[in-house]
Amino acid sequence: GKQLAVTVDTLVENVHFPKNSSPGDIAQRSLRVSLSDIAAMGADPHWFTLALTLPKADESWLHQFSQSLHSDALKFGCALVGGDTTSGSLSVTIQVFGTVLKDKAIKRSGAQEEDSIYVTGSLGEAAAAISFFENPPDSTNSKLMDLHERLATRFFRPEPRIKEGLLLQNIATAAIDVSDGLIADLGHIVKSSGLGANIEFERIPYSTRLMDIADKNSIQDWVLSGGDDYELCFTVPKKHLNHLEAMIRSGKLEAYFIGNVSKNPGVRCYDVHGKLLETIKTGYQHF
Repeated sequence: GKQLAVTVDTLVENVHFPKNSSPGDIAQRSLRVSLSDIAAMGADPHWFTLALTLPKADESWLHQFSQSLHSDALKFGCALVGGDTTSGSLSVTIQVFGTVLKDKAIKRSGAQEEDSIYVTGSLGEAAAAISFFENPPDSTNSKLMDLHERLATRFFRPEPRIKEGLLLQNIATAAIDVSDGLIADLGHIVKSSGLGANIEFERIPYSTRLMDIADKNSIQDWVLSGGDDYELCFTVPKKHLNHLEAMIRSGKLEAYFIGNVSKNPGVRCYDVHGKLLETIKTGYQHF
């Protein structure tokens, strides 16, 4: 009575994580970003395969990588069932297999005009972390160093919203995880249904800590286009709003209303005064 949910992601050094990242950080990020895709389907993860490409055989590196991968596999109830190793530039490919009740999977398609749009958690911190990787803070500034550590944790150890995905199974009409940026990923949802979206920047949740390190324009870019947050963006029809809001009020689900699905194609974001915000970059470009 269940269906198989499958996803695969490849992470490449200097593309998806900085050069000289710790093996433990690489392992946990690699598994969690794939688990996030399973969460967006409203599925339960069970098994995964690993294809690991390494420049050289390094026993110490492999030990740290394996320990961290094992720790997260136990945490998320997901067993390593096979894979491959080969020589080459450092990259990690993880394929995750999960199950979902028949016809209960949440797809990208399914959004309807006037559906409400929500996101879980907060956005922008992973993109802010990347800016820190490129320009590390002064080690004598303890406040900035603490913030850098927090942001790095959000980047390397995003929390797959598995529990949230399961709660949304009978509520959401469509869902996606925010990997390429909110504008880009919400765009995938509405385009799949031949629709568009209107969202309000002031409603989008982000950490006030970002104001300590960046101006409003940078924060706007991180929140709307930065990506790597791996929060869920989902749409909900009017008939399920009371149920959803009850879960939010009770603390079962951390999610925030940010706008509505529109019949006009494209994703538009407005400021608090109703002015359309210009987004130079819509999201991560794979090529």
